[in-house]
Amino acid sequence: MTKTPAPTTTATPPEPTGHRPVRQLLAASVGNAVEWFDWYAYTFLATFIAAQIFPKSAGNSLVPLLATFAVFAVGFFMRPVGGLVLGAVADRHGRRAALTVTILLMGGSSLLVGLTPTYASAGILAPVVLVVARLLQGLSVGGEFAASTTFLVESAGPGRRGLFSSFQYVSTTAGQLAASGLAALLVSNLSSGQMDGWGWRVPFLVGAVLSLVGFWIRRGAHETHVPVERAQRPGLFDALRKYPRQSLLICGITAGGTISYYTWTSYLPTYAELNGGFEKSDALLAGTISLAFFAVLQPLGGLLSDRIGRRPLLLFSGLGFAALIVPLLGIVDGGVSFGTLVLVSCGGMVLLTGFTSISAAVNAEIFPAKVRASGIGFPYSLTVALFGGTAPYMGTLFKDLGNPGLFAWYVAALCLVSSAVFFRLPENAHKELEK
Repeated sequence: MTKTPAPTTTATPPEPTGHRPVRQLLAASVGNAVEWFDWYAYTFLATFIAAQIFPKSAGNSLVPLLATFAVFAVGFFMRPVGGLVLGAVADRHGRRAALTVTILLMGGSSLLVGLTPTYASAGILAPVVLVVARLLQGLSVGGEFAASTTFLVESAGPGRRGLFSSFQYVSTTAGQLAASGLAALLVSNLSSGQMDGWGWRVPFLVGAVLSLVGFWIRRGAHETHVPVERAQRPGLFDALRKYPRQSLLICGITAGGTISYYTWTSYLPTYAELNGGFEKSDALLAGTISLAFFAVLQPLGGLLSDRIGRRPLLLFSGLGFAALIVPLLGIVDGGVSFGTLVLVSCGGMVLLTGFTSISAAVNAEIFPAKVRASGIGFPYSLTVALFGGTAPYMGTLFKDLGNPGLFAWYVAALCLVSSAVFFRLPENAHKELEK
């Protein structure tokens, strides 16, 4: 008598990619937008936060130390940790599970910032609470990029990975513009006393509510990666240990792109103010106009890469910035008109789009699915922390040393390094995504 083998239990495969593409795009993009809304809101309102949480009159020497740590180091320090840990969650338990964790971390950290007590009412506890909130924000930023990048690209239908990839920076820019707009609205309509008292808290409470909306949207998204059996699930450092070349590729690809991004989207208004003699309001307005233009360009860059490949756009961006960053910033140094500043800003955004619109697709196409999120998350976030996050400070440092023009050469050198990597990068635009 033949014994019938017992049926084996297997994981239910994910629904075909491309199913409900709008819901998939929303699920990935909403968290990214909220994440960067919170991140930039903190930047725009830093002076109000500092006045309430880190008062200059405080006698405790720990307070200015904690202020410096919180504002300049904590968030970026935690991003590689978030990319590694939450990327591993995405690989071991599915992309949607990691996206749920990151959206809840976002909401919790944003709420914590919004409810942080003042130094006058809680003493040293106030900066400690804020530092904890920034730790959570940094953790969620790193994890969000790792999970949403893989989720976006894996959700794309055939020949659409570049297009879906572009929404990574569409949503980032939307969050930045929303934070800027709300901060400007509050400052222009509230008195100084109201802003110091409660106005600066409003964007963070709004961010917490938006996180709940994002959580609801993500619940309806379908999973793009069903994990393997527990015994075969990757370890925390498997991507680094088994794919060291791919990890180094991520670093090389990202170095020039991230410093170009932070230079052009965050530091350029300050550069125009410090070196070009522009009023702060005019410099910020030029930056806002160019950011809106940048958001519109992203899907166009993604679509183009789906037709002609990733490498041509990457080389256009890397070599373009390497050749033009010095003359472009030189134009700003000359104290040009507002219209010229807008044109220079938008010109840089065109170059930048060659990298930003497809970076998610390029990164995802390097690793197999089982370690894709953690493989991207740690080296990408580490490189951003080292080069992107320090861009404004390097620019200010060169200015303080009396050689502001050297900053442009520093950016150009990193773009050349990345361009050398682009020449050796395999073209994967028209290949199947590795399972």
